[in-house]
Formats: sequence, structure tokens, C-alpha cells
Amino acid sequence: MNNLKTILLFFTLVLSSTVGAQQLPQFTQYMFNTISINPAYAGSREKLNITALHRNQWAGLAGNPRTSTFSIHSPLRNDKIGLGFTYISDQLGFENTNYVYGDFSYTIPISFDVNLSFGLKGGFTNYTRSEIDPLDPDARLINNWVPNIGAGVYVSSDRWYGGVSAPRFFETNFNQGEFVGVENISFYAIAGLVMDISLDFKFRPSVITKFTDGAPATYDVTAGFLGYEKFWFGASYRFNDASNFGAFMDYQVSKDFRIGYAYDLPTGDLRPYTGGTHEVILIFELGKRKAGVFKSPRYF
Repeated sequence: MNNLKTILLFFTLVLSSTVGAQQLPQFTQYMFNTISINPAYAGSREKLNITALHRNQWAGLAGNPRTSTFSIHSPLRNDKIGLGFTYISDQLGFENTNYVYGDFSYTIPISFDVNLSFGLKGGFTNYTRSEIDPLDPDARLINNWVPNIGAGVYVSSDRWYGGVSAPRFFETNFNQGEFVGVENISFYAIAGLVMDISLDFKFRPSVITKFTDGAPATYDVTAGFLGYEKFWFGASYRFNDASNFGAFMDYQVSKDFRIGYAYDLPTGDLRPYTGGTHEVILIFELGKRKAGVFKSPRYF
């Protein structure tokens, strides 16, 4: 069984290196972590937002992907401008990719209840291979930093949102020709809305699509519910060559703090060999929102 797990991990690493290259990580709770892929989201919560997320993918496989993210963003006194910072650490086997980026957004009201935001993202991607892989003894140790930029557009009201973005514009080969395209350009499209089911329950469907040069497109569809302005819960399904089913639950501990957990189960060949994927998210929000277009609570 251990040998079979090693073989599966080896082919996963080979596939990510030769076909999909190093892609930005994806999250089950993407709807609560929008700033990681779209800089136009910066400041849209109308108060200081701090989000931390950890994802342990395919638990039980040695060297499985593990991703941690930290983001902070807020509007300025001129609430048309939002600033943010995003850090992502993505580890796969002997390879680790760190994304350190700043976010800027500018918002234009286009009607009484609809805002249109434009965003820019800039920073550095760090790729390291800190150990020699026994499956590839000829591999060299690598530690490279490369600058990159991205952009996004985000439009929203208090009941719906949509956006498109490309977090990294430039394709980069960190490993000096050992294999093709460590970081390929990815395009994202997101959308969602909130509908009242009753006085106490709301329905929030959402979708995210990702298109990466040299890799299959992915489509995540999520059905989420909010009960008593306290409990988020729902389920999702990802359509691609590594499809999986996910479920999540979030609890609003206080007006400033929310905690959430998500679990994914692959539906393909990996299913018998992994305990699934675990994801934990913590969200802090500080300050008071200005009176105006949006009313509390915010759903996006």
C-alpha cells in the first residue's frame, strides 16, 4: 500500500510538472478568500479584513500538497481606494512556491446599489526545491525570486457579485529549463448571489472557473446557505480531470470573528488512497462600515 501511494504521488508530481506546471492553488472556500485571486476585491468588505486559511490536500499521501494563505485588506478614508496584502505558501513534495503580493483597487459607483472596482496586483513569486527528490536524483536545488503583476475587475451589489481576473500576467520558468512552465498564466471568473428562503435562511449559490495555459479548465459550483446570520453551510463540486465533492461549514463566533471548515473527497482514482482534503479558515473583521450603499451584514 505504501509503495502504491508513492507511485501515485510520483505521477501526480510528473503531471503537475509536465502538463499543468505550477498553478495557483484552489480552495473549497474560495468565496471567502476572493482577494487571493482578484485584487479588485481589496477594500470591498468596507472594513479591515484579515483572513487566514490552511489546506491539507489528499491527506495520507506522503508529500501531499499543503497550502497556507494570509491576506489583509481595507478601504482607505477615501473609500474608493482599497489596499491589501496577500501571502500564499504552496508546498508539494520537495517543491515550495511562495507568493508575496500587494493589492490595489479603485471603485466607481455605477448606480445607487452597484459598485464597479478595478484592481492591480504586484509582487514576487519564490520557487524553491530544498531537498533532492529520491525519484529524481539528477534534480538540482533551486531558490529563485521572480516579480510578476496581475489585474482584476469586480462588480457587486448587496445581493450579487461577479468578477474576472488574472493574478499573474507573466509566464515564468523558475527551474532553468528542467521542465516547462513552472508558473503559467491563469484566468479566473467568479459569480454569486444571495436569495431569501425565509426570514431566517438565505441561499447563496456561487461559481468559479479557472483557465490555465497548458492545463485542463476547472469549474467549481457551490450551493451555500446562511442560517440566522450565524451559520454558513453548503456543498460544492469541481468539474475537471481531478473532480471532487466538497462540503463546508462556517460559524460567526462574534461580529468580528468567523471560523470555518471544509472537507473534500476526490471522486477519481485517488479516492481509495487518501483521507480526503481538509481546509480551515479564520476571518477577522475590525472597524465599522460607513453608512451608505451596503447594509450589514455583508454576504461577499
